[in-house]
Amino acid sequence: MAKQLTLPDKNGKSYEYHAGNHQAFILPEGPFKSRIAFSAAHVVCDPLAASDPVLKARIDWENTLAYRRHLWSLGLSVAEAMDTAQRGMGLNWEQAKELIRRAAAEAKAEGGRIACGAGTDQLLPGPSVTLADVQAAYEEQCGFVEQHNSQIILMASRALADCAQGPEDYERIYANILRQVSKPVILHWLGDMFDPSLKGYWGYKNLDDAMEVCLNVIWDNKDKVDGIKISLLDASREIEMRRLLPPGVKMYTGDDFNYPELIKGDEHGYSHALLGIFDAIAPAAAAALHALDEGDDDSYHALLEKTVPLSRHIFQAPTYSYKTGIVFMAYLNGHQSHFRMIGGAESARSIVHLSELFVLADQAGLLSDPELAAERMKLILNLAGVRQEEYSSGKL
Repeated sequence: MAKQLTLPDKNGKSYEYHAGNHQAFILPEGPFKSRIAFSAAHVVCDPLAASDPVLKARIDWENTLAYRRHLWSLGLSVAEAMDTAQRGMGLNWEQAKELIRRAAAEAKAEGGRIACGAGTDQLLPGPSVTLADVQAAYEEQCGFVEQHNSQIILMASRALADCAQGPEDYERIYANILRQVSKPVILHWLGDMFDPSLKGYWGYKNLDDAMEVCLNVIWDNKDKVDGIKISLLDASREIEMRRLLPPGVKMYTGDDFNYPELIKGDEHGYSHALLGIFDAIAPAAAAALHALDEGDDDSYHALLEKTVPLSRHIFQAPTYSYKTGIVFMAYLNGHQSHFRMIGGAESARSIVHLSELFVLADQAGLLSDPELAAERMKLILNLAGVRQEEYSSGKL
């Protein structure tokens, strides 16, 4: 009976649900052969810290770093200090530096691949911020990432979006930064659905015009660009841009709605992966990529397509609140002992949203221990006033 729950629905009613659709994901040894796959990784708050979790949150380092080891154990690479880690939405630059330092050391010890976000979030956008300030901020962060032997993911800048007068300012700043890096970077074009402050990035609100500027930056600096991750949730636009990249420059999909088809690709090419959803669906993603390596397209699609309803739910509007669902999945699966997030972001989704997430995760076979997950779900439900039966397994 421990797996039986009473869940609320969006109409204000309740229904009974029995969890138990766990799928065992058997992974062969060895790296992926045909695709590069980064999972952007989440962070969790120290639940016992006496500091203010909104203004001075302290990171739970044990659980945060353990999850990176879990991702590496599955063969996935880690994209560190990115949007999924609440970068600029709870995680500030000082915290990000410590995260990068610790995670880079873990990557070296584990033999895992890591790339870290470098942006300008030590600057607060405002009328006094200049392009020179933006460039200096980028230089500081890129230098810090390279100092710790990590590849750079060059993140979009709120400060640049605020002070740039047109596309030529973007082209100049990016050229100046790329000229200085020692190794090719991954650019990141983050859409305003993930961060409203980035509306009009590259100097245009029209995406066709913005894409042209972004492509100009890439072509003009192609020797310093490993690839670009775009997070626009628009598969056709990603495919169009993918076909216009210089030879050797990779497309990393950041589309958490359409990733199965984009990674699989077509006769003209494919996308690699740099995805927040891979944090939540890591075992299924790893199994699917191994199937793709073996030419087993049916298994690839069967494994990933089951995860799409869950991903679309986690990333539903407001999209920037998706981190709550990512961390909740890790909690349900026993990767951390609590559901506490920096900035108090565990409250960013409703109990109805979390209940549906639980069902979709179970239906996708992504609850590694359905009994444990159900008991943890019951704790959250009881806290929200949705009364449940007494717990019976003693696992918590």
